[in-house]
Amino acid sequence: MLKEFREFIAKGNVLDLAVAVIIGAAFAKIVTSLTDDIIMPIIGKIFGGIDFSSHFLLMGPVPAGYQGSLTDYAALKQAGAPVLGWGEFVTQCVSFLILAFIIFLMIKAANKAMRKGPDAPAGPTEVELLTEIRDELKRR
Repeated sequence: MLKEFREFIAKGNVLDLAVAVIIGAAFAKIVTSLTDDIIMPIIGKIFGGIDFSSHFLLMGPVPAGYQGSLTDYAALKQAGAPVLGWGEFVTQCVSFLILAFIIFLMIKAANKAMRKGPDAPAGPTEVELLTEIRDELKRR
């Protein structure tokens, strides 16, 4: 069983998948940082200094014993208050769109790189082959 498992792991597809998952996780962190640290602050500045990630709507009472700020989305969420975090949702949507666009560009580049050069000269057509066979048979 150990031998079969080793053969399974050694197959190219499994190793390729493992590498893709690891690179994908690292790439997701880069896109998250790009979204949170660069793009969303720029969008916030355009809309008058809005920090989208902290925008929310309090949907019910704050849990008893909560001592934090009523404007701190993360603290309210951690305390279990019912909050509708629409700003975080907008941030995640922007992050998704960036990631999807980058993946689109990568796949487009990979498809372009995998395309073969100009097509090899085509062989004879069926009619030409049949004509050659007919002529060869006539000679015999």
